[in-house]
Parts: sequence; C-alpha cells; structure tokens
Amino acid sequence: MRVTVVGGGVVGTMHAWQAVERGHEVVQIEREAEARGASLRNFGQIWVSGRAGGEELESALRARELWEELGARVPGLGFRANGSLTPVRGARELAVAEAAVAREDSAARGYKLLTPTEARAVNPALRGDFTAALYCERDAAVEPRTAQLALRAELSKSPDYTFLPGREVREVVGEHAVRDDHGEVHASDAVILCTGAWLGGLVRELAGPELPVRRVRLQMMQTDPLGEPLTTSVADADSFRYYPAYRGQALDQLNAEQPQLPTAFAHAMQLLMVQRADGGLTIGDTHEYEHPFAFDTTEDPYDHLTEAVESLLGRPLPKIRRRWAGVYAQCTDPARVVHRQQVRDGVWLVTGPGGRGMTCSPAIAETTANELDW
Repeated sequence: MRVTVVGGGVVGTMHAWQAVERGHEVVQIEREAEARGASLRNFGQIWVSGRAGGEELESALRARELWEELGARVPGLGFRANGSLTPVRGARELAVAEAAVAREDSAARGYKLLTPTEARAVNPALRGDFTAALYCERDAAVEPRTAQLALRAELSKSPDYTFLPGREVREVVGEHAVRDDHGEVHASDAVILCTGAWLGGLVRELAGPELPVRRVRLQMMQTDPLGEPLTTSVADADSFRYYPAYRGQALDQLNAEQPQLPTAFAHAMQLLMVQRADGGLTIGDTHEYEHPFAFDTTEDPYDHLTEAVESLLGRPLPKIRRRWAGVYAQCTDPARVVHRQQVRDGVWLVTGPGGRGMTCSPAIAETTANELDW
C-alpha cells in the first residue's frame, strides 16, 4: 500500500510513522523546508492531567503509552516521564484540586494531593509559598523543536519513506492522488491531509466553508538555563479554569469568589512551564480566538507570567531568551479530540486537535490507521 501524507508537523509525522510501521510505502510532503507551525511552538508536554474524562482521556493515555515506546526507540525525542505539579493557594484552589483527586478516573491519571514539603521533595525548585500541590504522575514531556526531526531521521532509515520538503499541495487529482506546486502528481492508495492551522485554500475547497475547526493564537517564551533542575512540569491554578477535567462546583466557586487577575482574564491565560534539555524554561501561554489575530506580541501577558513563575520558584527568572506567537487549529466542539473527514475518494483530512496535538498525535494517527484498515 502507498500512503501520501501532506504536512510535516507532529500529526502528519505520526501518520507517516504508523504507515511505515505497518509496512506501507510513504511519501510525506511539507510546504516549508521544515515544519514551522504549532508542532514546534508548544511546551512539548504529554499532558494527561487536565483532559476531559472519556474519549479525550483515553486518547491521551494511549498516546502517553505510544510516546514512551517511541522515546525508547528514538532517544532524540527527549522523552521523559517527569509528571507535573500544580501548586494551589487558599481554600478555593485547594477544593478544586481535592475534587480532581476524588474523580473516578483519578488513579488512571496518577493524581495525588501533596503537601508543600512533599511537593518540594518531588521538585525542589518550587521554593515559593503555596498551600498544596496536585501531582499528576502520567504527564510527560518531549523536546518540541527537535521531536519531528528525530522521528523523521528514524523514518528515513526505511527505504519505504520519502520526505519532500518545499512543496505545497495544490489540488486533488482524480482518486487517491494530489498535485504539488512543482507539477508532480503523487498517486497513492490513501492521502492524509494533516495541514495544521492551514484551513484555507485546498482545505476549504475540499472540506467546505463550514469546517468545524477554528484557529487559536498563543504567546509563549523561553529563558536561559535555570541553573538547577525543574524536575516536573509546572502549572498554576489558572490551568483549572482552562482544562475540562477540573469543571464542577469547586471550580464554579473559585471563579465566583476568586476570579482571574485582569491580565490573565483578558488574554485567557494559564501558566504552564517545562524545562528544556538545555536547562531553559518554556513558559506560557495566552489564547486568542477572535480574528483577525494581532501580528505582534503583547508585553502584559509576559509580565504576568514572569510574576507567576517567580512566585512559585521563589527566585528571579533567568534572562528571557526568546518570545514567540503561534497558531493552532482546534475543533469548535470541545468534546472532539480531532476532526477526521473523508473529503474525496481516498482522501482524508485530519485536523483540529488544538492544544492536544502534541499530546494526542500518536493516538490520533493510530486511530486513523485502524479506521482505514492499513
């Protein structure tokens, strides 16, 4: 069987991986020299803790297993089972953490509520004041700027894999074939369009104007090396307001009695923080939903993030090395992990995982392969 994958990001690369692993011949086409979208501009988190119960959590847990298997085979992914800590302050934030630990699926996530002393035993870098911390053992991390490169290097060892960069697919030709902007036609048994936040052009032509996917913009930053290990990923209680696992009466009371700070509310913010392989910290993020998106970054969110991080670390941040904005595609129905649609005979569009793309991409690709009976 021959498979054409359009898109060089993590979702496309995982589809290529699934196809090669199942013994198929794969051509992967990427319009840039290298992927430059949301697959690189993220935390590299394999984030189980905040996922909605049911299909979303099942997808995240399966993806977590697959990431660990991949990490053992491809060390360049930088996979590490580091878990996460979400420090909380005060009775209302603590109540949300307690409600999370009381969930029926708490054990599957690896939830534990830790005292400050227990949390610092897990992550000594958290020297700030807090009441308790929600620990999630199943969370993990990879290196987002190099993960696709490492996967593709491993794929390239197979004679059944070809990567074609710098080519934009312009049209579907007949059945099971696409033409790129070099005029070359790529015929195959299946075409998988993993185009990320690119929702116009050919995608709109194939899927129609009512595609149930929207674009979301974010801002993030990265520091110089911290100078000490940050042994877990770290979130703050604003992540309770963002992730569906924490919804309920305790969160409603938190929002009513202790609303977000104005900057965090205005930019739909949460704090997430992961240490990179070089010791620097990736810190974010904001969420912008209204089009047209700003073309520049805004400083107030970065000031808010800096203050939030320093209050947890109990020390000044290292120098900010870089700041960036990114855009990802998200299903408008938050209950859907991904939008998977057959848009022509033998042609499928797979898009819209939103902030779950890095986490769930191995499971998304596995499901596609199973449904297409590869």
